[in-house]
Amino acid sequence: MYRDPVQSLEAPLLPSSTTAMRPLRVGMIGIGTVGAGTFRVLARNQALIAGRAGRGIKLVVVCARSLARAMSVVGKDVALTNDPMQVATHPDVDVLVEAAGGTGPARDWVLAAIRAGKHVVTANKALLAEHGNEIFAAARQHGVAVAYEGAVAVSIPIVKALREGLTANRIEWVAGIINGTTNFILSKMRDEGVGFAEALAQAQALGYAEADPTFDIEGIDAAHKISLLAANAFGMPVRFADAQVEGITALQGLDVACAEQLGFRIKLLGVAKRRNDGEVDGVELRVQPALVPATHLLAHVNGSMNAVMVKGDASGVTMYYGAGAGSEQTASAVIADLVDVARLDGTHAAQRVPHLGFHPQAVDEQLAVLPRAAVHTRHYLRVPVHSAQQIEAVGAWLAAQQVPVLQVALAHDKALPPGSGLQVLVLTDAVAQSTVDLAVFALAAHPAVAGPVVTLRVETLEG
Repeated sequence: MYRDPVQSLEAPLLPSSTTAMRPLRVGMIGIGTVGAGTFRVLARNQALIAGRAGRGIKLVVVCARSLARAMSVVGKDVALTNDPMQVATHPDVDVLVEAAGGTGPARDWVLAAIRAGKHVVTANKALLAEHGNEIFAAARQHGVAVAYEGAVAVSIPIVKALREGLTANRIEWVAGIINGTTNFILSKMRDEGVGFAEALAQAQALGYAEADPTFDIEGIDAAHKISLLAANAFGMPVRFADAQVEGITALQGLDVACAEQLGFRIKLLGVAKRRNDGEVDGVELRVQPALVPATHLLAHVNGSMNAVMVKGDASGVTMYYGAGAGSEQTASAVIADLVDVARLDGTHAAQRVPHLGFHPQAVDEQLAVLPRAAVHTRHYLRVPVHSAQQIEAVGAWLAAQQVPVLQVALAHDKALPPGSGLQVLVLTDAVAQSTVDLAVFALAAHPAVAGPVVTLRVETLEG
């Protein structure tokens, strides 16, 4: 990909209204997957981009570990350095594109650029989830913009949708499939009947998963993203540290098969839900594998694709679908942010779209993330039993523990992996997590139960 022919990034000749403005000068730290994709798309679509931005967008300096490799990508007309701070504080740079990733050093570069009066564009969700509140505060202090559309579901303009398209709405919930690696793994487990380890190996072989896939399979990447979406949806600071995060490493193929029998599919969901019902006031902020009705739109988002749904009080439910990863897919979002900066550069900060969708005085610093025990959803339980006659005992026991049981069924032998044993499947009505946890703890000691009880949440995400 690094040998593609590259056109000049000089601003094209446009009508006098745009040629009167000098190009937006960009400095970039990192020229890997995201950086190289951004350069290619800028070069390929430069006239189109300039026409939309009202001025050219020109890459003037790049920081890379390997200057030779960087030159093979950007050519000889772009200055090169291996010092990130030189780019962050460069006098001829208007906007820093942080495309290196990571959190510690990236935080330092971004804050240095902000202090130097430069706008920042980044697709680094980990950086903003962990340090976003500090970065956004510094940007407000220095009157610059921080744009990050590429940080969440890259090719899907979901941040812009929340901050602009749905700005009239009281957002009730945001939920979606926002990690392509785990969605690929779950799709393989369902479609091919393979176990988690084999599906992960396939994802790694195809480049959908890193050699160390921890951030993806443990739900951390999705938690970074849903924390940013929640802040934009509800006017709260970024609360990543308070998110409840559960990955898919413990998920068994047995539960994928049992979910199918009940008319559901399992997806790793990021969910942010505003709760203000008299009993609790706060936000559910969580990532977990959950059962979704097989007829639901999210149940049909397969492979490495992403999709996000938003429920607004005026708009109803809207859905946004697209690629969640990829070089030029990310570049699409990064360049959209650069176009926004080019349009707004020189305007007063109060006239710009706020970093988190709400102006600082309207951000609710006290809006809390609810604890796990207070999360209120339907549930799926899989209970191994010694005999089929004990199915009624399981249902009765759960009802006695104040669990609102909707359905109890015995898993079909034909649908289960060999050697699964007898399994009672339970679907509940909406109930607090604390109630389910206590019931499962008590159920484990019941003489009918032959092994560990598995619980998963059920998300209907109705309009």
